[in-house]
Amino acid sequence: MLKKVLLTGCTGFLGRSVLTCLCRDGKEVVACSRAEMLKAPSEAKYMQVAGLDSSTDWTLALDGVEVVIHSAARVHVMNDTSSDPLTEFRKVNVEGTLSLARQAAAAGVRRFIFISSIKVNGEGTPVGAPYLADAQPAPADPYGISKMEAEQGLRAIAAETGMAVVIIRPVLVYGPGVKANFLNMMRWLHKGVPLPFGAIHNQRSLVALDNLVDLIVTCIDHPAAANQAFLVSDGEDLSTTELLRRMGVALGKPARLLPVPSWLLEVGAVMLGKQALSQRLCGSLQVDIGKTRELLGWTPPVSVDEALHKTAKHFLEQQSK
Repeated sequence: MLKKVLLTGCTGFLGRSVLTCLCRDGKEVVACSRAEMLKAPSEAKYMQVAGLDSSTDWTLALDGVEVVIHSAARVHVMNDTSSDPLTEFRKVNVEGTLSLARQAAAAGVRRFIFISSIKVNGEGTPVGAPYLADAQPAPADPYGISKMEAEQGLRAIAAETGMAVVIIRPVLVYGPGVKANFLNMMRWLHKGVPLPFGAIHNQRSLVALDNLVDLIVTCIDHPAAANQAFLVSDGEDLSTTELLRRMGVALGKPARLLPVPSWLLEVGAVMLGKQALSQRLCGSLQVDIGKTRELLGWTPPVSVDEALHKTAKHFLEQQSK
């Protein structure tokens, strides 16, 4: 049955792909974003909103909507210069989210899908001890705290109103158009820069953009998704060393990796004030997607190597322009 969907954050890295998939599947979509959307699909109704906080009026956007997919957020930044980052995150990620959810419930929306973050679980795991979806949250930074508080508020609204809430906590998302550290890695590999990451024995869960979008769309209709939290990954964990090698293959540029011990890299990172980057490169963060598989009958449709090749192809096309 055709469902009318409200998608927030439609101009973001994730939102653009979700929007494309929804339109392809024949959904009636109201796509919302603070940024102007220059190439909105003709199948979608685009609405620009002034912001995402407790004062935002969603009345027009919610008219006739059955499902909300809320991907808009104040995102995590490596070097936040706000004097009070938690307050700033709360304005958007907590107050803005809960205001939208309350208005959605009042408008008769049946299901609210919230794109949260693995940072609700924490910042890292010992190898072989992955995070579980229903484990006790342990956020360590303002962004993670704000996402946890939003989840708690959404559960309370669900209990009060009967609107089903689905929470999805992605790990690092990669795919065509990826930015930040993942893009930097591809640039280094493409240039043939020798990298001191040839002896890192960590394990990290990643999720391809296509796999995350597939899970989100699955949760629109699946009856077992209601009022559940899910972790999502590609189902194959990689060390930083292995990721660089396989990305090098995808780029057609064999990785030039020097076997520098990870402890030495960590010491250097501390001296340079780059502990957060060191954690991402040398630390482990694994998730167990067993609940997602079993409850939803879901399997990641795209393999790691397929996703890396698609990501690399887009990167190379951009380089040639």
